[in-house]
This record gives sequence, C-alpha cells and structure tokens, in this order.
Amino acid sequence: MLKGIDAVISAELIYALMLMGHGDELVLCDVNHPAQTIAKHTTFGRLIDISGCKLSRAAEGILKLFPLDTFVEAPVKRMQVVGDPERQMPVFAEMQKLVDRAEDRPIQMEALDRFAFYEAARRSFAIVRTSDPGPYGCFILKKGVV
Repeated sequence: MLKGIDAVISAELIYALMLMGHGDELVLCDVNHPAQTIAKHTTFGRLIDISGCKLSRAAEGILKLFPLDTFVEAPVKRMQVVGDPERQMPVFAEMQKLVDRAEDRPIQMEALDRFAFYEAARRSFAIVRTSDPGPYGCFILKKGVV
C-alpha cells in the first residue's frame, strides 16, 4: 500500500495508468461489457479486473490520478442505449458529475452506438472491469497531460 493512493487502485491498474501516454484511452466498464474478449485486442493485452467495486467508486479513484485530454472536444465516450439512443440512464448523469468534478469544468461526453463503442474499446490502451451490475456502465476516458 502507498500513501495517498486510493485503495481501489491496484498495482496492476497503477502500472497500466503509468504506462499510458497523452491521447491513450482507458475503458471503464460494468460486468455486462464483453471486457475479457475485447481486452485481448488492447495495447495492454489483458483485462484489469477490480472486483467488488462499483463503477462510480472506480471512476473516483482513477480520476484522482488520470487527467482528461483538453485537446479534444469530448474526452469521454459512453455507450448509447440500444434501440433508444436518446435515452438517458442514471449512470450517465452520475459519471458526468464525477468527470466534471474531477476536472473542475464541464466535460463533454460523446455517445457511441454499441458496436462503435466495442470497436473503440478494441483500440484502447486497457480495459478496467468493475463489479457494477450496470446496465450501460461503459465509458472510454482519453488521457491528457499533467
């Protein structure tokens, strides 16, 4: 254990976060996401599992360390509700509050359809799966600079 590092941040997670550079993307997802399958295609190449942790709790811990990109319009992407792309799920508002608070400014979030989200996830640096039951707790965070 280290001083000042949130207990939700495992050694594997901090290692992945430290390896990431500006513009790399991190997927943070619930248990419904096909994370294990998609993680094999990422730069990191394996799933980072933080069992026993809700998505919002994981996001809080990660966003204390992880700057969001200021050079893109929408440094956060989320999955749209299948069959109802305009529908807002409670997790969307919850994550919006977390990223706005972490960055101390309004953060634009882009919605992607399910398969576009999966494709973007495959191109990400790493996937972090929480134990959150969801649904639609699937987000991609683009790393900025400190």
